Amino acid sequence: MALIGMFFVLPILSIIVLAFWRTESYQIIPDFTLSNFSAVLFEGAYLTFFLRSFITAVAVSAVSVILAWPIAYFIVRVSGRWALLLGMLFALPFFTGEVIRLIALQGLLGPVGLINSMMMWMGLQPIRALIFTPIASAIGIFYLYLPTAVTALCLSLVNFDFRLADAARTFGAGPVRTFLEVTWPLNLVGTLVGFILCFVPALSSALAPRFLGGPNGTLFGMSLAQQFGDTGTWSLGAAMGVFLFAATLLMVFMLSRAVNPQRSGFSGGTAEREGR
Repeated sequence: MALIGMFFVLPILSIIVLAFWRTESYQIIPDFTLSNFSAVLFEGAYLTFFLRSFITAVAVSAVSVILAWPIAYFIVRVSGRWALLLGMLFALPFFTGEVIRLIALQGLLGPVGLINSMMMWMGLQPIRALIFTPIASAIGIFYLYLPTAVTALCLSLVNFDFRLADAARTFGAGPVRTFLEVTWPLNLVGTLVGFILCFVPALSSALAPRFLGGPNGTLFGMSLAQQFGDTGTWSLGAAMGVFLFAATLLMVFMLSRAVNPQRSGFSGGTAEREGR
């Protein structure tokens, strides 16, 4: 608790205090003002950056969870004794830093990268949307955080009793119905955890848009980082950080509330059947 208070709570509180001060000529002035939050909430550029970041984060997180399901299911259910090895191989990108991975992705998606070189070798036009576009930023964020969603679902499926799915198939349910009515509901929390673990860093991502997004791919996290670097408007950056933190907490709260009725309904149905 002391470590959490020192390295998380106190820095957050300092950012909140700084958000209500002013910054002039790279100097912090402890003068109370709401102008920083007014700029974040009402200036079109910041709202555009946040909306673009939110849409990108939701789309990337949803795609990551959808693709993570078959990967995690195969690792846990099908691979058998190779499950640990496959899990470690899939986590291999974590052994390098994000900058190195994004630079490697530039070599894959760039104008003369591997994909476009293959396209031109086959006599086709290169795909310009693969680099320095919002689509390229989304691809980079997806590449960075897909292993996180797979790991969360693997941990959920490891504790899942697959005999329930086998029983459903024994009583005539097909694979799709078994997944939708048994496997998916009983691993819904793991799915939401995977979604959140992708959504939170994706919403504040700054490296992927910087290396892959180009001039039209600026996201909220990248603009926030610029306030603490190039422009030196630290108070405005702090207000942007507080706004981002609040938006993330609101999203997590809404997702947790969305899963509670289903869990309570399942429990209620069980209680009702036991009463009968």
